[in-house]
Amino acid sequence: MLRRSTPAAWLGAFALLTPAPLVDRSTTAAADGARVVAETSVASRTVDLTIDSPAMDGTQKVRLLLPSSWSKDARRTWPTLWLLHGGVDDYTAWTRDTDVARLTARSGVMVVMPNGGRCGNYSNWWNYGRGGSPQWETFHMTELRTILESDYHAGRDRVVAGNSMGGLGAMLYAARFPGVFRAAAAFSGYVDTLHGHEPGDDSTGWGPSFACPGTDWRRVWGDPDDQAAIWRAHNPTDLAARLRGVRLWVASGNGRAGSLGGMPFTDPVEAAADDNAHAFVDRLRDLGVPVTARFFDGQHDWPYWQRDLHEAYPMLTDALGIG
Repeated sequence: MLRRSTPAAWLGAFALLTPAPLVDRSTTAAADGARVVAETSVASRTVDLTIDSPAMDGTQKVRLLLPSSWSKDARRTWPTLWLLHGGVDDYTAWTRDTDVARLTARSGVMVVMPNGGRCGNYSNWWNYGRGGSPQWETFHMTELRTILESDYHAGRDRVVAGNSMGGLGAMLYAARFPGVFRAAAAFSGYVDTLHGHEPGDDSTGWGPSFACPGTDWRRVWGDPDDQAAIWRAHNPTDLAARLRGVRLWVASGNGRAGSLGGMPFTDPVEAAADDNAHAFVDRLRDLGVPVTARFFDGQHDWPYWQRDLHEAYPMLTDALGIG
């Protein structure tokens, strides 16, 4: 779930969307009470939303890459590509470390990049049975979706992709919300959250604790034995049958440095993600669910995720009918 920084690959030079750096959107509200309180133009086609979210008990950020033809006064909608970031990262990740702005410039797709927390796991946290904040799933799939479709001309044709923790999120959202996403892609994703778990093994939930010191990982889904049903309900491998009809793409490296470089030793984070990916793909194939799998020499880093996005992009746009 970890990210290592690399030089930003963000490119793009198009007309600015709005002349003002900040626009009050305090009247924009979702049916459940979430509302946009600020809009900030940060780069060509790039707008950051600040959303007052009841699900998150505070404000959260979302970055949008808007189609060049987008207009607030339009009477049409645009298909959306949701790009989810990995652990120990935020909503700026994909524009900071890839050329997604250039890649999507001519496609007519709206790219949605929400904050997902350093170790949010794209889930409503169990919090020892108390529930409450953080509720990342509700923020994204109810509050943000409503706002985008009611005020930003987002259409009902959607695909989702993500790296590392975001790969988990992509497959989770596609499985937990049938019919919402036409395609899902996971790059180095932890898509079998119970992979290798043995009863009584407390190491299964090490991710949030390691990535976010001081965070009790049991707040997320509970104990993998005592709250096994919650873990299974958030494990893409357990939910694999629900992905039938969704176009699927899974990519991971084996941890060894590949053609795009890397450390001179096996990357344990990517090696673990690779084990997850193989288990997930095997489960899909056992169920007869079609999936495109890409396994290669590579590590847990942005040069590989940018390549993954480029390779998966034709499938994603084809699923949207704009390929």
